[in-house]
Amino acid sequence: MASTEGIRVTGTEQHRTSGLWALAPCPVIVADAAGGVVEVNPAASLLLDGAVPGAGMSDAAPRWLADAHQDVLVPARAARGHQDVEVLAPVSGRIAERSFVAHPTRDQGGNVVWWLVDDTDRRLAEDALATERERTRFLAEASNVLLASLNTERCMAATAQLAAEHLADVAIVVTPSSRRKMPVATAIAGQDVTRALITADPSLVPGLSEALQGFPPVASRWIDPTTLPDWIVPDGFGGTIGSVVVTPLPGHGVPAGALILLRVADHAAFSENEEIFARLFAARAGAALSAALLYSEQSAITQTLMRDLLPPRLRRLNGVEIAGGYRPAGARERVGGDFYDVHPGSTPADASLVVLGDVCGKGLDAAVLTGKIRNTLQALLPMADDHGRMLELLNGALLTSHHARFATMVMASVQRTDDHVRLRLTLAGHPVPLVVRAGGGVEEVPTHGTLIGALRTIAVHSADVVLRPGETCLLYTDGFTEARGGPRGDELFGEERLKRALSECADMPAEAVVEHIQMLASQWLRDAGHDDMAVVAISAPRTTRLSAVDGHTRGRYTA
Repeated sequence: MASTEGIRVTGTEQHRTSGLWALAPCPVIVADAAGGVVEVNPAASLLLDGAVPGAGMSDAAPRWLADAHQDVLVPARAARGHQDVEVLAPVSGRIAERSFVAHPTRDQGGNVVWWLVDDTDRRLAEDALATERERTRFLAEASNVLLASLNTERCMAATAQLAAEHLADVAIVVTPSSRRKMPVATAIAGQDVTRALITADPSLVPGLSEALQGFPPVASRWIDPTTLPDWIVPDGFGGTIGSVVVTPLPGHGVPAGALILLRVADHAAFSENEEIFARLFAARAGAALSAALLYSEQSAITQTLMRDLLPPRLRRLNGVEIAGGYRPAGARERVGGDFYDVHPGSTPADASLVVLGDVCGKGLDAAVLTGKIRNTLQALLPMADDHGRMLELLNGALLTSHHARFATMVMASVQRTDDHVRLRLTLAGHPVPLVVRAGGGVEEVPTHGTLIGALRTIAVHSADVVLRPGETCLLYTDGFTEARGGPRGDELFGEERLKRALSECADMPAEAVVEHIQMLASQWLRDAGHDDMAVVAISAPRTTRLSAVDGHTRGRYTA
């Protein structure tokens, strides 16, 4: 229908139009300047019971229309082209359950004709569109919040809190039971989330057992709120539950849990449309929670496997100081291709075995082979006195492996004898060990050998070293000597610089030696990239012997 806004009606047209009002497709009311009803068409009579000629607009029409009629009695004029045209703005409001837009026009006699156009369908469509936009915005926000963390407990809490704020008065997230206890996160609108492990039978809540198994939800109308178990209603919640929704939280292949929504009796019960929207939210929450559960499971497995790949914590062993340090190539990595191990002797009198190695490559792939080497050496410990035989067997194991990598290694049998520490060192293609004497001199240990995992046969040569108190033997990987940095950023740290650094460590404890070497290498590198770096220091500690002088007990350092 064409808009009647701004139409001027002449006297002749008024008489002709009055007779046609009965044919108008919409209700029409004519009111005079005194606020009285002059004429109504049949459609208006059916819509408004009190709309009869002679009645006042305040009695015949709803308040919003009566007030609008008073407002238009003072004409507003606006210039259009070269003519003055009175512009009467339409108004809108509700009549019973429907909404109307009232378009006013003025006739020649000064009366106002109100044309009531039903726009209920348009309003409902606009309301539905606004609701869908708001829901889309909420789902997008919920996805961002839920995916912001891979922590299971935080994801459960976020799900419950979002649902309590936007979908219900109370929201409860339940994940599959662990050892007969169900993890539960409960949120009341406007309050903090509470978490608990409860022992409860999910079958006592209609649809909960099925939801935890991923089956479709039970319709809200089939759930009687009065049958809910006590654990469902949180402590301190004073309202009476009037409506319940139970929906699964679908995960990646397996259900991630279930979402329970509660609404108090004073509020409207969950509609079918709201239940559908709750399932849309649950799908996003389930995906996020499933990812968090999967990450948690993988993290636990990784931590278990990582224990065998991380370097051990070294300590003083049978009177010998042993310290180690490890720095992986990647800042975010914890393991790599460098490793060290210490295997104590069967008794304090037996020699302990210290092993430091470097697998070709870096990162997780190299760490996997590192783990295999360490496990193989653990199995070969009964022949720890024969370094050559151990390396031959390890070489054969690597050749039959699917890994196309080789490794270098240094082995040291360590034994304390009185105040001295005796070492037997064997190399397998590894950088030569260094010894710093008490006076600051640095010596290379004369041992050499073939790297392992590359050739079918290997040849190794061992060397014996004696450490006096305050002296240290340093085992290291080429990550130190090949570290590029310095003033220009491209110079190798090199063996000579390492020897000078070690000469400064005379008479220092093993742990201090390791810290000093690592600090200098770090300063040399600055923020530049580098290979894996591992170092082990074996020191003969200075001990204190007690002797009696003039009847008094005094201590002196042995040298």
